[in-house]
Amino acid sequence: MGAIVAIVGRPNVGKSTFFNRLIQRREAIVDAISGVTRDRHYGKSDWNGKEFSLIDTGGYVLGSDDVFEQEIDKQVELAIDEADAIIFMVDVETGITGMDEDVAKLLRRVNKPVFLAVNKVDNAKRAENAVEFYSLGLGEYYTLSSINGSGTGELLDALVEVLPESVEPEDDLPRFAVVGRPNAGKSSFINALIGEERYIVTDIAGTTRDSIDTKYNRFGFEFNLVDTAGIRRKSKVKEDLEFYSVMRSVRAIEHADVCLLLFDATRGFDGQVANIFWLAHRNNKGVVILVNKWDLVEDKESNTMKQYTQKIKKAIEPFTDVPILFISVLNKQRIFKAIETAVAVYKNRSKKIKTRQLNDVLLPIIEHTPPPAYKGKYVKIKYITQLPTPYPQFAFFCNLPQYVREPYRRFLENKLRENFDFTGVPVTIFMRKK
Repeated sequence: MGAIVAIVGRPNVGKSTFFNRLIQRREAIVDAISGVTRDRHYGKSDWNGKEFSLIDTGGYVLGSDDVFEQEIDKQVELAIDEADAIIFMVDVETGITGMDEDVAKLLRRVNKPVFLAVNKVDNAKRAENAVEFYSLGLGEYYTLSSINGSGTGELLDALVEVLPESVEPEDDLPRFAVVGRPNAGKSSFINALIGEERYIVTDIAGTTRDSIDTKYNRFGFEFNLVDTAGIRRKSKVKEDLEFYSVMRSVRAIEHADVCLLLFDATRGFDGQVANIFWLAHRNNKGVVILVNKWDLVEDKESNTMKQYTQKIKKAIEPFTDVPILFISVLNKQRIFKAIETAVAVYKNRSKKIKTRQLNDVLLPIIEHTPPPAYKGKYVKIKYITQLPTPYPQFAFFCNLPQYVREPYRRFLENKLRENFDFTGVPVTIFMRKK
């Protein structure tokens, strides 16, 4: 299970810019207006060979500082509870504010690594001004500039030194995590499966506060079932809903083999559901999509299963080789089919293909449709092997790996899927120099 690092701090100090630099893509919205990051963002990053999940807590609310002060304690306290390390970002331009002092007061009491990052330090004068942040009582600070990246290396060197090593589960049973938005029916789904009211089920979103494991052994299946339902405290009914869900879902997803992504058909496959899907994909987990409450969809004539499936596949392109099941937890329709499918996806994820078989099947296909020439160079793929990893990764050895473009990689992935059935599982392809 990977480590979680949370970036905290008041709005507009550069947290989203720093986050984008670390995950190497423009994913969080960046704007000069404070509080612009409404959705909580998360991504994978690595430094010196150590991988970790990064949570950008964003500008907390749109509104006055008074409103923010009421919310910031909850944000930082959750980061303290859930993260393995915390980066507390401040802004050298504005200096120490009352809100910075409030956050520092909370962080001084925790027994977790806290890294004070002084942002926007892009010249020697600002580096001198950063000295005032010693008064926050958090010890050494790191000066950096999120925009041009200077100073981030020193911070990351220190960060990865304190992150815990990845810990594998003690038993060898597959782990299936039930994930999705709050109040989609996740706890009811698990209750229906295990045949007992183990989880409290109410109409209030977010009743379940922790990820809970249940050992499942029925109908010839044995695995651990993890519930992450609506993960937040009942008192947190404002905008922070998704932040609470995501922080703990990250940990559950990282610890799972297959994620059962369950969502409410009446609400649709919206951006927040898609975010959880891509989080599972980024972590190389198997995925089964469960469309719950299909019995409540009124206009079924113009909204058939086929059309609904096409909409979902459009939203998850290019990773469309994913099982999509329409279920009703209340009526217990197809819930055991969901488990059968998850078991099949787990087997696909742990599938090992012999090197000879890979080459016998794929090399003739590659010979018939070779990589297109790029800059006048012709690529010749000579040998293929599956890497010894817990999920499907393949190395294609060739003369000029740098000239194999993304469309051809997708072509190779599609041929792997057509011939060896990796439904529900992300497949990674590496081009290697032969």
